[in-house]
Amino acid sequence: MFLEVSQLDVRYGAQPQPAVRGVTLGLRAGEIGVLIGPSGCGKTTLLRAVAGLEPVSHGAVRLAGEAVSRPGASVPPEQRRIGMVFQDYALFPHLSVGRNVAFGIHRLPRAEQAARVAEVLALVGLAGHADRYPHELSGGQQQRVALARALAPRPQLMLLDEPFSNLDVDLRERLAHEVRGILKAAGATALFVTHDQLEAFAIGDRIGVMHEGRLHQWDDAYTLYHRPATRFVAEFIGHGVFAPATLVQRGHNVVAQTPLGELTDLAECPLPASYPGGECDVLLRADDIVHDDDAPVQARIERKSFRGSEFLYTLRLASGHQLMAHVPSHHDHAVGEWIGIRAQVDHVVTFARNAQPGAAPAPAAPARAV
Repeated sequence: MFLEVSQLDVRYGAQPQPAVRGVTLGLRAGEIGVLIGPSGCGKTTLLRAVAGLEPVSHGAVRLAGEAVSRPGASVPPEQRRIGMVFQDYALFPHLSVGRNVAFGIHRLPRAEQAARVAEVLALVGLAGHADRYPHELSGGQQQRVALARALAPRPQLMLLDEPFSNLDVDLRERLAHEVRGILKAAGATALFVTHDQLEAFAIGDRIGVMHEGRLHQWDDAYTLYHRPATRFVAEFIGHGVFAPATLVQRGHNVVAQTPLGELTDLAECPLPASYPGGECDVLLRADDIVHDDDAPVQARIERKSFRGSEFLYTLRLASGHQLMAHVPSHHDHAVGEWIGIRAQVDHVVTFARNAQPGAAPAPAAPARAV
């Protein structure tokens, strides 16, 4: 691994609990990692510890095999060869774009500076902008200048702290895809902090979900969505709800009895013996619920959010249980209307009834009689 964080604790003063607790993660050279989680979960503190801006109280940070942070010993930030991009871009308004980009390489001979500035501006799609000033650029262009400035000294690691938070929502995801392409073209290893899941999915090879200082899961986006490691990850990633369920062995198969009816023909499902009486909570994602006018189960539309090609409906069953569903936008139903729905689930993720956020799901098992 190029970046290794091992059992890291970061503590502020005499606070009873560390702001970062027992975090372990790794990035290979050229990979992009993303830290995501609610405000105050410790993701920016972790980023600052990797940068050398916060001392660690336990564990270690290693870059290219060298321990750069451990209790009582820390390599200064300026010696770590790290490039940083901040929320506010931190561009110098009185300097041209070219001089902003050259700020970190001012010790190079002038010809080398000019060549490197031209190279990184071309990389971020701003060739020919060297003589312009930050106030003459759009927010997205200013973000690219900040990225070019961080890349100019050829850092061994890039750290980006919510770099798109000041941009319009519609611009964020597009720019995240573009920044991913820029970082990949530069061969950069990067660790990125965001609170926006779409940004995380767009840019990250590996995504870490943090909560209350702990890293709950460090995985690719598909696995986070379909194989959440804890109940918190299951709730935080994507749209979905937990519904009470009872697992029942029926012949060679396991059936999940839910307020939406029975979930059958499941390729993966824990055995009923995983829970007392087989009673558990099952995760039902919005894409597990299908609008079907001929379905026997009806649900009332509580809320609707237009997403362009689809609506995200929040639904309530007659039993009072809530569900969510992605529905193609040509099915434009009114709030308060009852519609037919059915479950279309090929594997289930279950947790103990009313489990705590850090609880792990029961392992899936082949549905065979025991």
